[in-house]
Amino acid sequence: MSTGPNRILDEFAKLMTDAAGAAQGVRREFETAFRGQAERILNSMDLVQREEFEAVREMALKARAENEKLAARIEALEAKLVEKSAEPTV
Repeated sequence: MSTGPNRILDEFAKLMTDAAGAAQGVRREFETAFRGQAERILNSMDLVQREEFEAVREMALKARAENEKLAARIEALEAKLVEKSAEPTV
């Protein structure tokens, strides 16, 4: 067993180690509570998840490309129709 100043320093070191452990526990508890509260707030804000956003974005890009193809096809068909109606009838 230590005596004198070494004993005091040992006790102080033990106290500081315990305090650091307690502080880490409080920190973890605070982070958990904060995450839970933040999650509840975000869920109440009616936000979409990244995966859902990306899926809808991909669908919109495909739809836009398809619309452009269809518009070009309609334009070509209209041009043919104009050509046929401009031809003299025999």
